[in-house]
Amino acid sequence: MLKQAASKNINPESKYINRELSWLKFNLRVLSEASNKKIPLLERVRFLSIAANNLDEFFMVRVAAIYNQIKENLAILTHDGLTPEQQLEKIVLDTKKLLAKSNEIFTNLKTDLIKESILFVIYKDLNANEKVRLNNIFLENILPVLTPLIIDPSHPFPFIPNGGHFLVMSLKKRKKNKSKKVFSLILIPKKIQRFIDISNKKDVRKYISTENIMSAYAHILFPDYQLINSGSARIIRDSEIAIEEEAEDLVLYLEKALKKRKRGKVVKMEIQSDMDEDLKKFIIKNLEVKKNQIYEMQGFVGMHQIDEICKTDNLNYVFKPYNPRQLERLKDYQYNFFDAIKAKEFIVHHPYETFDSVIQFLNQAAEDPNVIAIKQTLYRTTVDSPIVKALTQAAENGKSVTAVVEIKARFDEEKNITLAHLLEKSGVQVVYGFVKLKTHAKSSLVIRKEKTGLTAYIHIGTGNYHPINAKIYTDLSFFSCDKLIAKDVENFFNYVTGYSEPKNLKKIILSPVSLRKKLTDCINQEIKNAKLGKPAEIWAKMNSLVDPAMIDKLYEASKAGVKIHLFVRGICCLRAGIPGLSDNIVVKSIIGRFLEHSRIYCFAKGYSIPNPKNLVFVGSADLMSRNLDRRIEILVPITNQTVHEQVVMQIMAANYKDTMNSWILNKDNNYVKVKVNKFNKFSAHEYFMNNPSLSGRGKSRKLQMPKKISIN
Repeated sequence: MLKQAASKNINPESKYINRELSWLKFNLRVLSEASNKKIPLLERVRFLSIAANNLDEFFMVRVAAIYNQIKENLAILTHDGLTPEQQLEKIVLDTKKLLAKSNEIFTNLKTDLIKESILFVIYKDLNANEKVRLNNIFLENILPVLTPLIIDPSHPFPFIPNGGHFLVMSLKKRKKNKSKKVFSLILIPKKIQRFIDISNKKDVRKYISTENIMSAYAHILFPDYQLINSGSARIIRDSEIAIEEEAEDLVLYLEKALKKRKRGKVVKMEIQSDMDEDLKKFIIKNLEVKKNQIYEMQGFVGMHQIDEICKTDNLNYVFKPYNPRQLERLKDYQYNFFDAIKAKEFIVHHPYETFDSVIQFLNQAAEDPNVIAIKQTLYRTTVDSPIVKALTQAAENGKSVTAVVEIKARFDEEKNITLAHLLEKSGVQVVYGFVKLKTHAKSSLVIRKEKTGLTAYIHIGTGNYHPINAKIYTDLSFFSCDKLIAKDVENFFNYVTGYSEPKNLKKIILSPVSLRKKLTDCINQEIKNAKLGKPAEIWAKMNSLVDPAMIDKLYEASKAGVKIHLFVRGICCLRAGIPGLSDNIVVKSIIGRFLEHSRIYCFAKGYSIPNPKNLVFVGSADLMSRNLDRRIEILVPITNQTVHEQVVMQIMAANYKDTMNSWILNKDNNYVKVKVNKFNKFSAHEYFMNNPSLSGRGKSRKLQMPKKISIN
């Protein structure tokens, strides 16, 4: 594949950005928000936590895979021409730079927190009253759940699970001047509170970490010993699950694999930078950790838990609460979804418009006596989700309910297995889809008996049916009863449940059946139009751009004169602004209060963008090889005039215009924050928080659209 993609004149390294290094730069942009003084103080702390959590998952899956490649002596070259060893070396170097930046940001954050009387303290900083309170807290809430362990031949070094945070101590016997040093280890339970506010003053918060408390009470934990040194560490293990194609029972296979996940090889260990050398050697020897797997932290080990301090009643420290809008259009139809959808297609823009609309749609379907069948995909959701409750209620009401549960959704496997069992008990027919293909498409199909016959109502989303994520992820929910789309969605469900590949889809684009070809054809048409002197543009919004064939096709379009604007939140392996390769490509990444998650693809089709005649698709697929070739994905064309106007002239135009949250990828493969002044100041997030959507606004609402402007 690499040989096919490579140009005669340009080597792979100059054509593509490394996938893993691009992800680390994405996480650096997330981390940078922790130093953004334009956002509230505790939201900055939260971004620090998010970046740390992201890095954990990156090592569990992506870095672990590279270690496995090296272990198996696999000579696999990345698309930018790196061996696994070369790639790992660069990842380790960039990760250490990232963590150094994290340490620097945390130091600066502490200074700003101190100004607001929010303090991180250690035991010796406490006054007498605070020590009394802490003593009670330790004896009542911490000590009972700890297992103090002296490491000796009778008590060998214990197994530390994935994500395990532990305290190590060096000790010596009391009343013996020349007693031999011994080592102890205490695994810190994951459910225990990490940072405890010990102050009883309303205007002061003093946080002390659990590991510091445990060190302070070493004399209670080990009454016969005296503390010499202590320090904490945390490990991340390989957590990837390889799905065997011959697995006869996928659920049983995954249940066994999930138990093994907790025992994977260590791929990353965080330790305190000032840890005593003997303690450090003790940990490294017992965990068999390699030098390039050790990362020193000047702040706290396990920085992902720092968001514990973000709970506050002081609204000056957090984002102003935002309540999603109800759909104006539904009011016009007395909140009857079937009447509203039948009158006109519309899109709900989350989180600016309530995710309750999706829940209400399914609740209405569950209770409506004329609804006879519901089919639903579930990729990531919660077991107590109102979506799940609606499906179980529908089944209990005698309707035919089918749920396609993707139990291979990474880190949600266990939750989804539980969810599947719960649905089955309620009478829902649960289908797990393909062994080797993840069902990533987001769709609901409701079949209703009406005077004219059976009518199908469809929901197609760009995001998961997850009520919590829907409050912070920007996604689109498309509602329609278009007969051709309905028939296509029926065929999609039959494909997933019965393995019958659809041959003649009329509207929706489905991967891995036709999505790659369709997008390639659309790009080719723009290339043809550019050569004919017609307006030729591509605007595309996605989470990740990785697939080398699609990148090469975009390069080809750029060289032909097609103007390309890509809004890529995370990984982007395409190089932008390279003379003779990507002169006409601009890549923007928007990082802010909300997580950009919707996927939108716009093609000029002979008219400048934005224009009512542009070709537009929305759906669940990023431009990654896995989405195009190894996942079930749906893109749906947007043809309704007001929906089209909303997607192109409102959503995409606002992303184009955004400066407040935007980073631009330069030709050196670095992201530069857009400089904001009084003439270009614009936030897409703030705009959508304050303006209703076009297709869901109802008859009485008017909206002024953002104008198309230059971002240069």
